[in-house]
Amino acid sequence: MGSLKNKLTVRDLSKGYREKEVLKSVSFTVRDGEFLSILGPSGCGKTTLLRLLVGLLSPETGTIEKDGTDITFAPPDRRGMGIVFQNYALFENMNAQKNVEYALKIKKETRGIAAERAKEMLAAVGLSEYAKAMPRNLSGGQQQRVAIARTLALHPDVILFDEPMSALDVATRLSMRRELKRLQATFGTTMIYVTHDQEEAFALSDRIMIMDRGQISQLDTPENICRNPANDYVRTFVLDNLRAKIDSLSKYAPGLT
Repeated sequence: MGSLKNKLTVRDLSKGYREKEVLKSVSFTVRDGEFLSILGPSGCGKTTLLRLLVGLLSPETGTIEKDGTDITFAPPDRRGMGIVFQNYALFENMNAQKNVEYALKIKKETRGIAAERAKEMLAAVGLSEYAKAMPRNLSGGQQQRVAIARTLALHPDVILFDEPMSALDVATRLSMRRELKRLQATFGTTMIYVTHDQEEAFALSDRIMIMDRGQISQLDTPENICRNPANDYVRTFVLDNLRAKIDSLSKYAPGLT
């Protein structure tokens, strides 16, 4: 993990839809260079929180600071953040190289270096030989790597992941986990990772934020959560399910978990 300096500081963040409060006065910090997972079941508010952080939604109350600057209502392209979605969101009519170049070519300041940086990022995710391949000819794991390369190409200092591995098979998920940790070590990027998978969160994270019905139940290291679960919800949703998932994974991929 990086330094103990806070990269993000979130205070009293709230958001509702149609009179239903989805996030309830959430406060936390994310450290520079940290891998933080946001873990919880469907409907707990984790994806809403991610979209607030990246600027795709605006909060009703609260503030978001990045490196000490208030970015609560800043547009997404002024936040220095990137996001990788579950469905890859690749352009089907562009090859891998062109997909990575796309966002670089939109910005005048990076237009001239788009091709070279795209090559560098494809190499970083191990896809140099697939630069000319169309998305339909790539596996799910390869498409996700292209999506990550496209995000890395913009040099964000925070990358947000919205359930990025849920559509991948077990072996590919395990491979992608190692890849993410390697990329984080290489680039020093702060990563915030939304998932409903307990085993995935524990395998990847420096700290885990466990959410329940729009609130934070516990935010701590995997070790401390195992030793001292904050309440019955953490004990049942997280630890009991974690043990079951590890048992299941070990049958499919012994030695890889």
